[in-house]
Amino acid sequence: MAERRAGEREALFATTLASFLTPFMGSATNVALPAIGREFAVDAVVLSWIATGYLLSAAVFLVPLGKLADLRGRKRVFVSGLVVHTATSLLCAVSTSATLLLAARVAQGLGGAMIFGTSVALLTSVYPPGRRGAALGVNVTAVYLGLTVGPFAGGVLTEQLGWRSVFFANVVLGALAALVASRGLIDDRAAAAGRRLDKTGSLLYGGGLAATMLGLGRLPGASGGLLLTLGVAGLVAFVRWELGAADPVLDVRLFRDNRVYAFSNLAALIHYAATYAAGFLLSLQLQYAGGLSAQAAGLVLAIQPLVQAAVSPVAGRLSDRTDPRLLASTGMGVVALGLALLAVVGAGPGFGLAAGLVLLGIGFGLFSSPNTNAVMASVGAVGYGVASATLATMRLVGQMLSMGAAGLMLTTFVGTQVVEPGRTADLDVAVRVSFAFFSLLCVAGVFASLARGRRPAGG
Repeated sequence: MAERRAGEREALFATTLASFLTPFMGSATNVALPAIGREFAVDAVVLSWIATGYLLSAAVFLVPLGKLADLRGRKRVFVSGLVVHTATSLLCAVSTSATLLLAARVAQGLGGAMIFGTSVALLTSVYPPGRRGAALGVNVTAVYLGLTVGPFAGGVLTEQLGWRSVFFANVVLGALAALVASRGLIDDRAAAAGRRLDKTGSLLYGGGLAATMLGLGRLPGASGGLLLTLGVAGLVAFVRWELGAADPVLDVRLFRDNRVYAFSNLAALIHYAATYAAGFLLSLQLQYAGGLSAQAAGLVLAIQPLVQAAVSPVAGRLSDRTDPRLLASTGMGVVALGLALLAVVGAGPGFGLAAGLVLLGIGFGLFSSPNTNAVMASVGAVGYGVASATLATMRLVGQMLSMGAAGLMLTTFVGTQVVEPGRTADLDVAVRVSFAFFSLLCVAGVFASLARGRRPAGG
């Protein structure tokens, strides 16, 4: 029993540190992008790819690597992911051109996929149902702490030591996580050992998803429409192939036959699509219309993830004792209220903005841990890796869709004009309309969350 508890502690520490590491790096990198642009003399389009290349790469590889973890062992894939992530962070730090930095970021996404696709599966396989939600709550809290600390720390590091220090910091944290994981995690015997990785399905999935997301980013241009068409066709072919595969990389029949699994993943996709761009939009509005500095805006925006970090462990423990569906649906409803409030009050500093951010933090905290618990409890041990990877894919795709929707609103209402202090009326309209749209999307997400049906607590 003592060994079991030690294994639980080591798994929680390693996966929590990894869960802090990736959002910390992403949010800190976003703050460092202007400095990177000045050094390499590149435009905003290239900078956007430095930010999104990581997300796209991680999304493409998540499900195949989650399946590989089920086949070859989750500890092996998790530790390998930390090593790849750390090594590519070093490559980012020493890059001598934007091209090399972008290539390193894409490779870093591969390491991120190995981490995302296994961390939740490791916790789920180690912790029993009665204490699993609490462990997942701690894990989700680490994500929010990374999002909270990242912008401020990234700004300080970039200003004092240069943008490369952001990636060097990631090297230190990643090396520590890899050391703890390699020494402390118990070697797991893959529940799906003896099966083979579906390479054809993996190629169809990765290619279809990549083309779809690249197409969305190029709309409304003709190349965007073509890529989107090819991507959707690839994903349709992937579904048809998986339905007939003896050992599919992603058992799509789970979405057809497992109501809890299907609607919990759909709720996650909607939730991230409705919330991820909120920080981006508020940052623009606070700095351009509110006149705040980047550091001051970051401190205001820290309200939301701080509240999330406080609520998530409580919500995780509650999901062990009550119906996760009700907690997650309530959280989604609270987020809808917060977004609606922001659509009314805008992003001017004041009580309305603070109240909206607090509501977003409470809602997000109530949603994430119970929803994750519901997904992982709906599959057997043989599918933990794929379930974890699929849920992470919902998050990444939702984040990219959210940024795409925000970009579309900005293009429609602001256009190509340069936003300057005193000329922010169009920006204000774009932000308010975006929040109204996202609020309605969350209302739809409440129904998706409720539609999963009741599941016994801890089950």
